[in-house]
Amino acid sequence: MTRAFPAYHSPQTPNGWHKHFHPSHALQGTMENVANGSAIPFSIVCETRKEFDHSPGIFSGDNPFTHSFPLIMFHLVLIITITRIVRFLLKPLRQPIIISQIIGGVIVGPSFLGRSRWFQRHMTTEAAQFLINNLGVMGFMFFSFIYGVKMDIGLLKKSGKVHVSTALFGIAIPTIAVFIVALCMRRNMDKELSTISSIGVLAGYLGITAFPVLYNILKELNLLNSDIGRVALSTALISDVFGVSTVVAFEAGKQGETKADNALWYMISLVIIIAFILFCVRPVMVWINNNTLEGQPVDQSFVVAILLGVFLMGFITDMFGIAIVNGSLWLGLVVPDGPRLGATLEHKSKTIMKEFLMPFSFIMVGSHTDFYTLGATEWSRLAPLFFMVLTGYLTKFFSTWMATFYWRMAPRDGLTLSLIMSLRGQVELILFVHFMDKKILKLPGFTLLVLMTTILTATFTPLISILYDPTRPYMVNKRRNIQHNPPDEELRIVLCIIDPEMTINSLIHLLDISSPASTSPLSVYALRLIELVGRANPLFINHAKQQVPTIYQWTHTINVLERYQQLKGVFVKFQFFTTVAPKQTMFRDICELALEKKASLIILPFKMGGLRIVNSQVLNHAPCSIAILVDKGLLETTNTTTIGNSFRQSGYRFAVLFLGGADAREALVYADRMIANQDVSLTVIRFLSYNNMGDNEMEKKLDDGIVTWFWVKNEINERVVYKEVVVTNGEETIAAIQAMNDVGFNLLIVGRKQGINPVLLTGLSEWSENESEELGLIGDYVSSQDFSSSASVLVVQQQILRG
Repeated sequence: MTRAFPAYHSPQTPNGWHKHFHPSHALQGTMENVANGSAIPFSIVCETRKEFDHSPGIFSGDNPFTHSFPLIMFHLVLIITITRIVRFLLKPLRQPIIISQIIGGVIVGPSFLGRSRWFQRHMTTEAAQFLINNLGVMGFMFFSFIYGVKMDIGLLKKSGKVHVSTALFGIAIPTIAVFIVALCMRRNMDKELSTISSIGVLAGYLGITAFPVLYNILKELNLLNSDIGRVALSTALISDVFGVSTVVAFEAGKQGETKADNALWYMISLVIIIAFILFCVRPVMVWINNNTLEGQPVDQSFVVAILLGVFLMGFITDMFGIAIVNGSLWLGLVVPDGPRLGATLEHKSKTIMKEFLMPFSFIMVGSHTDFYTLGATEWSRLAPLFFMVLTGYLTKFFSTWMATFYWRMAPRDGLTLSLIMSLRGQVELILFVHFMDKKILKLPGFTLLVLMTTILTATFTPLISILYDPTRPYMVNKRRNIQHNPPDEELRIVLCIIDPEMTINSLIHLLDISSPASTSPLSVYALRLIELVGRANPLFINHAKQQVPTIYQWTHTINVLERYQQLKGVFVKFQFFTTVAPKQTMFRDICELALEKKASLIILPFKMGGLRIVNSQVLNHAPCSIAILVDKGLLETTNTTTIGNSFRQSGYRFAVLFLGGADAREALVYADRMIANQDVSLTVIRFLSYNNMGDNEMEKKLDDGIVTWFWVKNEINERVVYKEVVVTNGEETIAAIQAMNDVGFNLLIVGRKQGINPVLLTGLSEWSENESEELGLIGDYVSSQDFSSSASVLVVQQQILRG
């Protein structure tokens, strides 16, 4: 992709001014043709040649907008501002950001602002446009590099029959259909477009679905680790292999049209470049990744060298006539994904790529998009391209849908997958620019492709969000909680682990005091939560069936849990899982595991920071009960690595703050299970409103029933104490809780918020130190600094039936 800038020969005039041609600032004149005396109109412009590209300032009488640098800065600010405004307007319509970016580029281009003579005269110069276009190409280069880094080619080996067949079916049928349509209408095509290589690359483009495009839109829709999202990404990865092969074949064909030997030398240079990347660059990348300690930053010199390598690969591929973005893509593919090197490169380059280089890419696309030229072109010249694109889009959608029927996918899910696989975005824009560079597209054809791409993605994206709700499977109407778990059956728990070194001991002690016994053993599904960084594909790994990548292993913690299992014998059984997902959608893997294993309880550690969103979303969508542990260390033993004979310490003192409601009832039943442990003493404090003010009659009856059951069961148990406190407002509730603080409890158990009498919380609604909705008002208070206690806190929410 070679971008040429015309060199103007500007003879010096006696007064020191230079003159050269400038098509965008043309002055119409006439010249006498000496040979035949006819008058020929031509375009000419006189423009001052600048000694410096920077303005000396308005106080020197200079106009900054006659210089390239101020113009580039102005265009950057303008495109970002317009894009953000359009994004704000379109977001309620569920439009992806790519639509706002395309529209922003088109607005700055000749279809809108560029149509103004004043804007042409004062806001554009050939030099500025040249720089903008090249910065735009750099933006596309880094876009390809970043997504090359995040793509895991190893997943191709793990692709199932569904992914492979859906990809092949969705590629072959549209490609063949478009090729047939093109051959039928070939006589009406432009010369460059009518060649077999041009038809082939257009047909191939319409058949493939680009992985980076799907990744961006699925991430915006929070569907990355949904069932449909995983299938779509795996299918798109297979599709991209064919896409790159199509572009390479097209390049070879175009080289061969000039001279047969050119195609041969093209393929030889291609093989040399790929071999160099695989056998020289790849080992270096692996060495850098392996020699970077976990938790330590990658050496800055390595990062700079790799980012410079993006430009070097662009230079090399451009020199050999290979599509310039292919070089940066191939370089990205040999970088190990995930934490360390992959995550560092993404972090270092993502902001400058997305916020500073890509805007120029969309200005470049917008400068080639001219609706007026499209309207002035005869329909007969555009019809072949229009019907090729229309055929490709329709056959892509229906062929993918047919493949989902073959694999007996639910009709709604199959329709969603078909819509997703039809999406278009940044990669298609890169191809359009490449087609313009190779002269197979002219301005009207380019405009038509951009318009149809925008309409397709703008139409399909909202339909996807309307049709597909990934949380629908969690809406169960069968009770899965501790209160209704049969007493003689195992209690199934999903144990979520965020930071193994910091929380594992407390979590083990919580399991231990949950009293696993022969009559009610524990079946624990330990799930390690890892945020997705430095890679695009989320992972869900069942350790019994899949090998865990080295960078995601947590062997020490698993060994500790297995030793605990050996100590408890048949009373505790562990299964291990790992999820690598974006924090916004990590809750889905937790909920799906709980749903699949029919768990009655999910245990989550409370952690300040970004991953708190996981707890909030699990609380909103879980198919069972949830317990959030705020760990203050009192459940740990003095030895954190040696198990010995027990994980217990003598004399645990627990308290249940019973404020009423479903959550409080669940907390009380869980505490009742704990007192089967002989080392646990329990105090239950029930809060009642004065004269039953604000009580819900049904909730009050249910509360009375569960408290009576508990008291009758534990009436003669000397380790159980029951108290009632009558209050009139939230201030008295807090005072009563503070008064019990001198007892020295190890663990406070409290219901989150369901069914609490609002009178008990009057005046507390605006108070919250951590603004922690996930803990509820009382849970937040007893976890805060205001409550001067070192007791750990367990906040319980009973399953919410959503079916």
